[in-house]
Amino acid sequence: MTDNLPNHFTLPDTGLLRLQGADAETFAQSQFANDVAALAPGQWQWSCWLNAKGRVLDVFALARLAEGDLLLILPDGGAQALGQALQRFVFRRKVRLALDLRPVSGHFGAATGAAGNQLAISDDEVIELDWGSSTLPRTLRIGAGADLAADDPAACRSWQQADLRLGLPRLTAQQRETWTAQQLGLDRLQGYSVRKGCYPGQEIVARTHFLGKAKRATVLLHGVAPDITAGSAVLAGEREIGQLACVAPPYALAVLPLERDEQTLLVAGSAVQAQPLVEGLLR
Repeated sequence: MTDNLPNHFTLPDTGLLRLQGADAETFAQSQFANDVAALAPGQWQWSCWLNAKGRVLDVFALARLAEGDLLLILPDGGAQALGQALQRFVFRRKVRLALDLRPVSGHFGAATGAAGNQLAISDDEVIELDWGSSTLPRTLRIGAGADLAADDPAACRSWQQADLRLGLPRLTAQQRETWTAQQLGLDRLQGYSVRKGCYPGQEIVARTHFLGKAKRATVLLHGVAPDITAGSAVLAGEREIGQLACVAPPYALAVLPLERDEQTLLVAGSAVQAQPLVEGLLR
């Protein structure tokens, strides 16, 4: 998948949002689904922002750079829109939300300083994250040097395909507020907490977790045609059993019933194959 790709390439769709101030952690803890208080400075986690019905609005990495200094890394962009939406809930808290305009780049290969959920931050504030696994190593880089990376659409497509293979959802605007955190498989990434206390959608997440009512889950499909888009139906025989949540042909993540017949799966009349997700992106 990475043959003939540049060693270092831009990720122009990735957005960055900075939360700074004495109440940054408290504010993030009240809004985002994961346990921000569990992060030490220099660590990061997967997280998401949900609506009141427990549907996913955004999936992102949340890094704690220092006390009172958080960085959201949004693979699907939308940092400005998310910042504006969050601003409505700041009230009197001492937290400042601002776009971070530093360049972001990707590299297929192991990180040199970062590992797991540990960041590598250089003296000139270049940030490196381990964005992959032992079987699919990748590095995400923020800051100086990333602006020298190549612009390469093919590399970006391979990066997004790798996201899906590792079980990281990539949501278009049309797919936001459609799926629950469990349906998108964010439990595999430890992307939410069921014990930390209140946040938007927490009741739905906790009820599904503790009562075992999740009936659908994320399945990686291969063989999706280039013209297929998210939201397309998945059929078993002639019966629709689910939809594609995100697509990076020939891969897609579909939300399908946990219990289903072993029939041929079809998308737009063509057969697709279910494949195991690549392990190792849990943080």
